[in-house]
Amino acid sequence: MEMVNLTIDGIKTQVPKGTTVLAAARSLNINIPTLCFLKDINEVGACRMCVVEVKGARSLQASCVLPVAEGMEVKTNSKDVREARSVILKLILARHERECLTCSRNLNCELQKLCEEMGIDGLDFQGEKITYAVDTASPSVVRDQNKCILCGDCVRMCNEVQNVGAIDFAHRGSKMTISCAFERPIADSPCVGCGQCAAVCPTGAIVVKYDFHKIWKALDDKNTKV
Repeated sequence: MEMVNLTIDGIKTQVPKGTTVLAAARSLNINIPTLCFLKDINEVGACRMCVVEVKGARSLQASCVLPVAEGMEVKTNSKDVREARSVILKLILARHERECLTCSRNLNCELQKLCEEMGIDGLDFQGEKITYAVDTASPSVVRDQNKCILCGDCVRMCNEVQNVGAIDFAHRGSKMTISCAFERPIADSPCVGCGQCAAVCPTGAIVVKYDFHKIWKALDDKNTKV
């Protein structure tokens, strides 16, 4: 197997040819934040949170799709990298629904975790706010497009792993969404209710439906034996 020599944050390492910079950094226990990355499933560099500085490159590079090269020198935590990631995160938050306390993913949200790690305590941008109706038609999942960051994890999981094809990208620009065909409710799609889209969603855009209120109603009903 052909090996490649490179330096990451001053640490010299050797990895197999074809390895990405992200994988090489993780082999050294160097943390590079990601939002859209799913190994072997979603490696498209969409969110850009994983950008790094490569000596000689004209701009910052997305490490999840950047293959290593002989003699490459990488910085994962330089001033330019930190500032770029901060701007990227704030741009994502600009159109994101931020009612974290009432979100089912509160304290278990990758976006929330990144904000805490990067010290994001305010927003510099105000994006166009489009309010979407929450899709509760499915008996198994709830889709809230207002919390979607367009990472594409759910789309790849549904289309390429589960081979169902219930959801996909729709529209362009600031109006881009994750949608079912003809923007119909997910209950009217080929969705089989497997819940794998919710399992990979980094935010609360797709969550497993909980029916606690129905359980309490049954428990409180004297005419119902439970």
